[in-house]
Amino acid sequence: SLFVGGSNFTVRMSDRLPIDRVGSALRVFALRLGPGQELLSSLLAFVEERQLKAPFIITCVGSVTKATLRLANASLENTNEVVCLQERFEIVSLVGTLNTEAHLHICLADKEGRTIGGHVLGDLEVFTTAELVVGEASDLHFTRELDSRTGFPELVIQKRSEQN
Repeated sequence: SLFVGGSNFTVRMSDRLPIDRVGSALRVFALRLGPGQELLSSLLAFVEERQLKAPFIITCVGSVTKATLRLANASLENTNEVVCLQERFEIVSLVGTLNTEAHLHICLADKEGRTIGGHVLGDLEVFTTAELVVGEASDLHFTRELDSRTGFPELVIQKRSEQN
C-alpha cells in the first residue's frame, strides 16, 4: 500500500514498471517557431530530423491563432468530441510525448483569461512565437500500442537495448 495526502492506495506490482526500466540520461533541445508555423507538425519534423527516440515537451510559451483539440470526455464510444478554435490564445501549458503518434495536451487562455484545454489534434498556428524546450530520454525508446483496457494507443517505454 501507498500513503498519499491522507489516502491509502493499493499499488499492484503489475501496474508499475521497475525503476530500472524508466531511468535515463537526458538531452535537451531549445527551439523557437515563428508566426504562421504549425506547432505540432513542426515538432514532429524536428523529432524526425534529429531521429529522437523518446522525446517529450519540457516547456512551451507562446501564442496561437488556431487550434484543433479533442476534449476530455473522449471514450471508447465517443473519440471525436473536437473543437476547432480560431482566435488569439496564449499557450498556458503544453505537455506530452512526441513519438511518431504524438500525445500532447495543451491549455490555452483567451483575451479575457478564460482557459480551454485538451488533446492536441493539430492546426496550432503560431501567432507571435512558440518558444519550446524539448527533452529526450537518451536511453529509452517510446512507441504506442493499442491498450485493450482503454481502447487507445498507449505509451510503451523500452530501454533502447531492448527495442525490437
